[in-house]
Amino acid sequence: MITTPLDSAVLDSKEQYVFYHKMVDFVLKELIVSVQQEKLCTQQELLIFKQYSDLLLYSIEAMRIKYMYDEEDNMKVDLTDSGFPNYLEFRFLYNDLELRNEYLDKFTSVDALKESFLNTLLVKKEPIRRLDLFKASSLVYYSSVDKKYIFNRFVQGKILEAPEDANHQYLTSWSFYDVSQNRPFICYMYFNYKGNNVLKDRDKIYQTLKETADREMSLDTMAYNIDRKLVDLEPKHIKRIDLGPLHNVFAKDENKITHAILSAIARKEIPLESYALSLKIDEVFSGETFTEGGFFSKQTMQKWSEVIQQKYVFAPHRIIQLLHNNAPEALHKLARNPIELASLKIQ
Repeated sequence: MITTPLDSAVLDSKEQYVFYHKMVDFVLKELIVSVQQEKLCTQQELLIFKQYSDLLLYSIEAMRIKYMYDEEDNMKVDLTDSGFPNYLEFRFLYNDLELRNEYLDKFTSVDALKESFLNTLLVKKEPIRRLDLFKASSLVYYSSVDKKYIFNRFVQGKILEAPEDANHQYLTSWSFYDVSQNRPFICYMYFNYKGNNVLKDRDKIYQTLKETADREMSLDTMAYNIDRKLVDLEPKHIKRIDLGPLHNVFAKDENKITHAILSAIARKEIPLESYALSLKIDEVFSGETFTEGGFFSKQTMQKWSEVIQQKYVFAPHRIIQLLHNNAPEALHKLARNPIELASLKIQ
């Protein structure tokens, strides 16, 4: 389902921006530690996972700076089974920074702003006007935020040598922010390469991944499309992590976990900063081969296993108890019992 502006909740105060950023930052950092402890990823996959998470956190921090004192626009958090920023917010960031030099030329210098603030506070004994705070935050935003660190619609990772125990030559990764789900996905592909030099052909590989694997779809369909378009590349194992939804006070979807948390917050049984995070890992492996095409254009393709789907829920102990009591049906199909994370405390 494609979202509309009506599907988004807005953060409309400095306190909400700070609260939301602290929550996402805390949850993702807790998740990285837990994924390692639970061995849901290899060490190499975990390092890549952290890199993409850092891009996501950097982008949300940039949104906080951008909107903190803006009285006309507000940051939108998606409501459709997500809890993360609406995908348009990432596009707005990227578009803004394309024009950063034009905006910077219009701003007062940093020194002039400092002098004005000191004069207002120390001489006039008055608070800084919100408009002036907005000018200052905009100056910080356009002068310090780097476009290359924004979590874009599609982010391509490098081609790396696979670990010795992987039985495959190479590993590459990519991440995308799905516009229908409004959630980040992280993908890994282990593969062999029959060509002369994989690094010389990487642009072709990257372009194919961007065109073929930039959205949520059945993983075996994704694997088949990559295999068909890249003749010299033999994908052997593809793994995709669906990050979310993030169940928290800003979400308003019909998910049973979200509903249980929101109801308990409304009854004041749990604090406002209570949360849970759902995560799904899909994997598919290659097996036998088959030939596809006509007499003059035959191509050897791979048969793929059934998609292995594993669902997880991460939450603090109190929330896990709440879910067992109020939404047990949401936990029945998990790959293992809910995984405990630390509680978030916001004063």
